[in-house]
Amino acid sequence: MKSAVPERVGFSSERLARIDRVMQSYVDDGRLAGLITTVARRGETVHLSKYGMMDIEAGKPMALDAIFRIASMTKPVTSVAMMMLYEEGYFNLHTPICEFISEFKDTKVLVGITPDGPQLEDLETPITFRHLLTHTSGLSYGWNEDDPVDQIYRQARQAYREQEIDPTLKDIVLDLASAPLAFQPGTEWRYSLSIDVLGYIVEVISGMSLDDYFQSRIFDPLGMVDTGFWVPRGKADRLTVLYSHLDGAEELSRPESAKQFERFEKPAFLMGGGGLMSTVPDYARFCQMLVNGGELDGARLLSPTTVALYSMNHAPSQVLPYGSPEHDNGYGYSLGTRVLMDVAKTGMAGSVGEFGWGGAFSTYFWIDPVEELYGLLMTQHSPNSTYPIATQFKQLTYQAMIG
Repeated sequence: MKSAVPERVGFSSERLARIDRVMQSYVDDGRLAGLITTVARRGETVHLSKYGMMDIEAGKPMALDAIFRIASMTKPVTSVAMMMLYEEGYFNLHTPICEFISEFKDTKVLVGITPDGPQLEDLETPITFRHLLTHTSGLSYGWNEDDPVDQIYRQARQAYREQEIDPTLKDIVLDLASAPLAFQPGTEWRYSLSIDVLGYIVEVISGMSLDDYFQSRIFDPLGMVDTGFWVPRGKADRLTVLYSHLDGAEELSRPESAKQFERFEKPAFLMGGGGLMSTVPDYARFCQMLVNGGELDGARLLSPTTVALYSMNHAPSQVLPYGSPEHDNGYGYSLGTRVLMDVAKTGMAGSVGEFGWGGAFSTYFWIDPVEELYGLLMTQHSPNSTYPIATQFKQLTYQAMIG
């Protein structure tokens, strides 16, 4: 993270200070325990600040090497791994995934529930890599208790718990292949376990476990020394505490559910769609690699032509906007990330082709290839929809650009 005088790369130091004022206010009024924000342009860091505490009860101030649960910011890492294999010629975006997981040849689609049980129909088109990368595969996450497909997912998870089995990535993916899809591939958008399926395909193609592939092909080449699916015991004191405002309380507290995200040994389920833990210095190197068109400090992971695909929408037009119009107007969906298609519709400054994503615990990043820029925010608060901190951070970054 090479620091620069902001004015040298087109930023105003005075205006960048507004980021500190707004971010510090989240700590001062008790909305967040602590956070870190950083912005870099043309390979040079113009803003890097830490605020508040990584552990309030222990009186431990936020540290620049603090470890965060990045949750769905794992998805872009899996996407990069997938596109590295794409570059080796194993598939293209139209390739059916059943060529690698044969069980998906017989997957059905749920079209209704009758007194006699689920009503199913055959696939009209096979699930492709594009469908998985854009969450248009028909898979789901299991979050909606009233959704019949999600109920099937939840029953499978309950069965594992009752049998005291820790399912592996392969177990979960094969369960998905045997369950019905929520819709025909390509006809709708639903956030899902699609990227987890891609994580398993990484294992199938490479012959390596997902963690080993990440480590040898991405983390080691990029110098990401503190990123992985678990925190070694020797680094446990650097893991930030996860906080929430339980039941609408004003005071921050630790949710009981946070314990399941404190992993100090290798988990059975290596999720392609979540589960990584990382630091600001590490993930900033991942971001800079993407800004650079796939290369960092002599380590090339992807071709610039492949990275350019991230700046394009790959989701069918009929599924857009893919989320709520208030938050996702102007955005399409690319390779495991959202992508900016219409700046005016977002109501914020930015560049067409900007791409990025966030995590369940309020982490967030974006890449702007036009401006050779990335922004990265790390904090630990659940749920991630509590505050508009990510959009504020992005807004404050662009208002500070003066050239």
